[in-house]
Amino acid sequence: MQRCASCQRYRFHPREMCPHCRSMAAEWRPVSGRGLIFSKVVCHPPVLPAFQDRVPYAVVLVELEEDPNLRLVGNVLDVPPDRVRIGSPVHVAFQEISEEITLPQWRLA
Repeated sequence: MQRCASCQRYRFHPREMCPHCRSMAAEWRPVSGRGLIFSKVVCHPPVLPAFQDRVPYAVVLVELEEDPNLRLVGNVLDVPPDRVRIGSPVHVAFQEISEEITLPQWRLA
């Protein structure tokens, strides 16, 4: 993840200037890929026709353990949506959609 080299705060989406201290200095740091579910929504009607066979599914906002203000969105894989709870621990599972696109998804820890 991108982190400010001046104030050491993570930022997502990557950008040139730190939104916290306005520094232009940035660095890339590895993160654990672990976090807690901050929020969730269950999709019942499919958003796109390609998702017709996947409904219902849970989409979550995850706070990464490195910084509670560092949040990523993704689907929860391999469990029914009624098992997904706010506060549950998760870990990232990268899903390759195509050669150009890989998405962060989540699995319950």
